[in-house]
Amino acid sequence: MGKSVKLIVEALLFSSEKPLNAKDIHAVMPEISMTDISSALKVLKYEFEALGRSFYLREISGGYQFRSRSDYSLYILKMLQASPTRLSRATMETLAIVAYKQPVLRQEIERIRGVDVGGVLKTLLEKGLIRIMGRKNLPGRPLVYGTTKKFLEVFDLKDLESLPKLKEIEALGIEEETEKAGGESAAEIIPATEIPPHGTSTDTTN
Repeated sequence: MGKSVKLIVEALLFSSEKPLNAKDIHAVMPEISMTDISSALKVLKYEFEALGRSFYLREISGGYQFRSRSDYSLYILKMLQASPTRLSRATMETLAIVAYKQPVLRQEIERIRGVDVGGVLKTLLEKGLIRIMGRKNLPGRPLVYGTTKKFLEVFDLKDLESLPKLKEIEALGIEEETEKAGGESAAEIIPATEIPPHGTSTDTTN
């Protein structure tokens, strides 16, 4: 693999606002084999990790993307005059149910939460965190919901298999109860996501 291939791949990754996989890059440079492109991605990932810079190459949402380390997120947000993404507890709970139960019906979500979730689902759809996957073959043809690639990007997940396991969720529940005693609920705030060097992924919610 020539050095130029690695540098071209690097340039494409820096310029893209979304994660790129080998197939995406191959579409731009079809003369280069998928094997060489995959090798370039792996070499770049290793090199940027070894450099110990403020950003690194992350395998996320089915592709690769340069991400700023969370240690520097407050400075980047200050420069961009933006706030970390915030979601209410009700929205977080609904999103968690969609993530773990997908494909899932609105009725199933409401059965688990015990409340109407129409407004919350609309919010999640508007923010691009969930999507309508289709309709179920039941009376009324109800809509089926699932998460999006943006969901994986926001929560820094490689894929859905990277979601925390039940034991980890239970541990988080214990921590949440501890923070409740301090007067603030941990579930109300999503930690600021790591921002690509070009700073295009910042989002502010109500």
